[in-house]
Amino acid sequence: MSADEFSEMGPVDYLVVEFPGNRMTGEGLPLLVDLVERGIIRILDLSFVRKELDGSVSGLQIADFDGDGELDLTLFEGASSGLLGEDDLQDAAAVLEPGNSAGIIVYENVWAGPFAAALRRGGAQLVASGRIPVQALLASLEAAEARSDS
Repeated sequence: MSADEFSEMGPVDYLVVEFPGNRMTGEGLPLLVDLVERGIIRILDLSFVRKELDGSVSGLQIADFDGDGELDLTLFEGASSGLLGEDDLQDAAAVLEPGNSAGIIVYENVWAGPFAAALRRGGAQLVASGRIPVQALLASLEAAEARSDS
């Protein structure tokens, strides 16, 4: 990519999604495909790792997760920008429980590209970012509700 293309990119995020017992149902896959097809995100890298019971780590190949006889991720086959290296896969596997696997997705938030580019042109830069887990939001709402009930 050229410098101009990078300057127009949206924010890039990553996810490590753990699948207990290596059980990938593929239920979320159509939703991921929909986000890509609508131009909301662009997959830059997609990899899978498995952490064996003995702690060893191995890569997983794109597979038929829902058992319908078709490869579910062929749309993303070859999605590799080179951003994810072996050390990143090892880091991702380090947070897994033994006997589980994970999908690692690096994606551009295409929807935010024009906004991010405008900010960069004005000299702004991102100085902090974060995510609030849904479980934390629910706990905060429940605590607030309990306070208002008392």
